[in-house]
Amino acid sequence: MKEMGKIWKKLKRKEVGSIGIGAMIVFIAMVLVAGIAASVLIQTSTKLESQAMKSGQETIGEVSTGIAVENIEGHKIGTDALDYIVISVRPRAGSSNLDLSEVVIELSDSSTKNLLTYNSSTFTDTDGINGDIFASANFKASALLFGLIVLEDADGSCTSANPVINKGDHVLITIDVNTAFGNFSTRTDVFGQVIPEEGSPGVISFTTPASYNDVVIELQ
Repeated sequence: MKEMGKIWKKLKRKEVGSIGIGAMIVFIAMVLVAGIAASVLIQTSTKLESQAMKSGQETIGEVSTGIAVENIEGHKIGTDALDYIVISVRPRAGSSNLDLSEVVIELSDSSTKNLLTYNSSTFTDTDGINGDIFASANFKASALLFGLIVLEDADGSCTSANPVINKGDHVLITIDVNTAFGNFSTRTDVFGQVIPEEGSPGVISFTTPASYNDVVIELQ
């Protein structure tokens, strides 16, 4: 009986030892799994935070950035048509820098629709205006191009090769409607947009008057 008791005690100690080793293996496995899960969660949260910050910055830029159309004027040719128009634009309040070389102008007279892009050969700096913004040299005779006349640019950011406007800048966009549309006659509905690379577009919308009494006509 004593021998049987000794054998039983030995077997019991072995069972207890086996249980302890098994519990340790399970514990180590749980720690490893928890560590891996924590690492994945940290990486995911960091990635999501970075993406959220990027999206927030892009959203802020999209909302605050844009072009504002201040006014539009036309130049009369003959007795019943406009051959040139100029669109006065500026950056919106809080807008980031705007590259006008990347701007696209969408313009329609209800029967014809054109998309115009910037042409650097029709660029007039402030010193080159010489008092007449409707001089033919300021307009590109093409249905697909527009020019620029710089009115205000304190920091010199708007050049022919790099026409960037920022806070305080005022620029005229010149369009030869004679070539693009065959002139704007009286009572013509004209609409479109000045679409920047980023941000809100400037809206163009006016109806030409019933008669052209002046050479220079306010359209908006």
